Amino acid sequence: MTAGFNIIYTKQNFLYHKRMKKVYFYRICLFLTVTVLTYASFSQEALKSTEEEYYDFLSIQGITIRPSLNYRTLSDSEWNFTEKEETAGGTELSHPWQNNNLGSKRALWQPQEQSESFYLKGVPQGMFVKLYGPEWYNSYNTAAPYGQNDGALWQGKGYNTSLTVGVRLEAYGLELTVKPQLSFSQNASFDYITPNYAGVDKDGNPTTYAGKASEYGYYGVTSIDAPQRFGDSSFWTFDWGDAEIRYSWHSLTIGFGTQTIWLGPAQLNPIIHSNNAASYPKIDIGVRKTSVYFPYFKWYLGDIEARAWWGKLSESDYFDNDDDNDNNLISGFSIAWRLPVTDLTFGLNRTMLSKWNAMDKYSLFHIYLPFDSSGGDDASDQRFSFTADWMFEKAGLEMYFEWGRNDFSSTISRIFMYPFHTQGWTAGIRKSVYFSDTVKGKITLECTDLESSRDYELLWPTTFYAHHIIKQGYTNQGQWLGASMTGGNSQYLGFDLYCPFGAFNFFVQRVNPDLDYTWYLTKEQPNNEREHGIRVVLNIGTGADIWLAKSFLLSTHIVAQYDNHPFFTNERGVTERWNAQFSLTAKYIF
Repeated sequence: MTAGFNIIYTKQNFLYHKRMKKVYFYRICLFLTVTVLTYASFSQEALKSTEEEYYDFLSIQGITIRPSLNYRTLSDSEWNFTEKEETAGGTELSHPWQNNNLGSKRALWQPQEQSESFYLKGVPQGMFVKLYGPEWYNSYNTAAPYGQNDGALWQGKGYNTSLTVGVRLEAYGLELTVKPQLSFSQNASFDYITPNYAGVDKDGNPTTYAGKASEYGYYGVTSIDAPQRFGDSSFWTFDWGDAEIRYSWHSLTIGFGTQTIWLGPAQLNPIIHSNNAASYPKIDIGVRKTSVYFPYFKWYLGDIEARAWWGKLSESDYFDNDDDNDNNLISGFSIAWRLPVTDLTFGLNRTMLSKWNAMDKYSLFHIYLPFDSSGGDDASDQRFSFTADWMFEKAGLEMYFEWGRNDFSSTISRIFMYPFHTQGWTAGIRKSVYFSDTVKGKITLECTDLESSRDYELLWPTTFYAHHIIKQGYTNQGQWLGASMTGGNSQYLGFDLYCPFGAFNFFVQRVNPDLDYTWYLTKEQPNNEREHGIRVVLNIGTGADIWLAKSFLLSTHIVAQYDNHPFFTNERGVTERWNAQFSLTAKYIF
């Protein structure tokens, strides 16, 4: 009887615990589902992504708040809607893509009560996650390389593709981002300009550029690592992309990683830094965008932002055979101030390149001495730019300007004598166009001029991103850190139309790429041939971004490129080249 009772009891007890485990399991699943689906009111986006471009478009109309003033990375690109938008409750379609999933940060866990301690009040309390991608980009160039602001991807002739996917975790001020890029380039053969690097010296001995820059290298001044073709075969590239670990408290922040920097308000051709080249490891410290008030009286003095960084640049595999000069140190800082009475922002950027294996206190900290110049007598390469960005939200209008120099005048008298020495500039205007609450447009006009100043006709051949000591120039892994057209000029006019199911765009761009080559390195030719051989490229493109589902975006674009005098002369009997690029991007947004 007792044994039977124990068997029955044990069975009932087992069934009871089994049912309780199921209850606990379902409760845990429900808890995780609810917390994972708890959205935060902001979105953190990758540089120049479709989502960031859209949020930036909304900021012109005052619908979103720009998270930065002048210095921008993925970690700094945390977008918020204005208070007016947040209180709308989503009952009205106040912007075209409101019913689509633009991505958002999700709360994994948050305390029931927010702590009021001095330390915890300065950090987001809880654990948050943001998922990126996957994003699959594909392009095909029919005749020549074409591509810009695409990170480590080299879009040569033929088929090119890249895949990015990532995750970002945040907890009490600590931020961890992993978002690598895997890319492939068919790198098909095409005719290009004879490189300006010799493979043998006057005695017939191989030079350090033999088999590298002598075959694939730059055709201009011999102090730039910018291959026209990366070898003669297809290749894969793995890049850490926007990987980073960071700690932030209030607006103070410090981080280590490879997130790409975008400096200034330019949309296409920032002078000092863009995401045109591969990422590089760096450490940065500074103050994110924050409001400043006069003590005691609490008068609003505007918003400020400041950042300093130190990074390790690398040369490409197709520059030279010297393993001792493969890396350079880049030191930089960026400061910005937004005026309190108007939406006008001023910024200052400065960078310095020096040899990595000669790193010292000078190369690390000399750049932070204001108005200091060595007059070209040191082993570093400095650049700076001044930026201005003026927004008129009521008119949906933005005007911006960046003026830079790649060299510093050593005395006031030299500045007075010729203030345009080594200057370059980018100027632009953007205007939103209202058709209806669900259909809005954007017009973008941007002009850039990076041709070397006239005084260099009395000195020596040069170009904006070159230096006589830093032999790789202002590049990383063979691609330009700033504007991709180097010492030339560009005029871009584009129109974007946004509607609930996507966007349509059209642009036309005229470019004189590398005019410095014509000015300095073709002097052995008669002047009339040099004039008629000036290279000009015309790009005409159109495309569409289509929401196939609430979280699935498909983008397709076509660019027709006419290249007049692709070799700058008529010596090969080639006076024009036609290229077409077809691209397709598939992206899922979490």
